[in-house]
Amino acid sequence: MEIWINPACSKCRSAISLLDAEGADYTVRRYLEDVPAQDEIRDVLERLGLEPWDITRTQEAVAKELGLKEWARDAGSREQWIKALSEHPKLIQRPIITADDGSALVARSDEAVRDALSR
Repeated sequence: MEIWINPACSKCRSAISLLDAEGADYTVRRYLEDVPAQDEIRDVLERLGLEPWDITRTQEAVAKELGLKEWARDAGSREQWIKALSEHPKLIQRPIITADDGSALVARSDEAVRDALSR
């Protein structure tokens, strides 16, 4: 499994602590440094079963600068959102765990991390 984290994020640190406590085998991806390409974002979205606006941190300063709250949330705008996430990775919700079974989830709670461990 892989976990996308921002080390400054308390939810990410909590998820890592729980993975370590459970003895999980995982890889850390610091996605602000190792920025996911648009294809990787599309893949993770498919695994999550979500749309790009569902994993966008709309309260970030860059989101406000881009005017994301006014962007359409439809199929025609999907690529615009994916491009924004790739160009501004700080907008990506965290942490995201890609599980060994091919699924993924946004692991913002201990329950979500445990769910990933059970897959």
